[in-house]
Amino acid sequence: RVDRNPLFLVVVSRKGRKGMSKKETYEARTEELLLPIAQKHDVSIYDVEYVKEGSDFYLRAFIDKPEGVNINDCENVSRELSDVLDKEDFIADSYILEVSSPGLGRTLKKDRHFTNSIGQDVEVKLFKPLDGCKEFEGKLLRFDENAVVIGMGDKEQTFLRNDIAIIRLALDF
Repeated sequence: RVDRNPLFLVVVSRKGRKGMSKKETYEARTEELLLPIAQKHDVSIYDVEYVKEGSDFYLRAFIDKPEGVNINDCENVSRELSDVLDKEDFIADSYILEVSSPGLGRTLKKDRHFTNSIGQDVEVKLFKPLDGCKEFEGKLLRFDENAVVIGMGDKEQTFLRNDIAIIRLALDF
């Protein structure tokens, strides 16, 4: 397939733009379209994900702002994003659009999420047990492209990012 742009010609393979998967392409393009909408409504983009759950595809946009988002923020962004997505029509599958807050126990996926969460309590769940345990909780100390380090009392624990099933902010009630 060939996509034509007024400035250049890009050949798109089955893996999408520049070797990205369909999922990554959809997420990246949606984030590009969402950016001016988010700026207009004084919210930031926390994450965009395109997932299949059961027989349905979901395109989820998570927005945030320092004082937290409310239902009006989500509704305003959702309406504008929906209109832009309908106009651009780059997602071949039928999907359900959801716009929401990332929530208190937000998942840390991208480097910017980790950077903004340094010093906060996190929950780490591993794919396979480490010393007989799959779940850990501690303070996020640092990270790099390969590992995450959390402080647990007076000791530090390093986890390889590939071994982490999910890492999210811990909820403290």
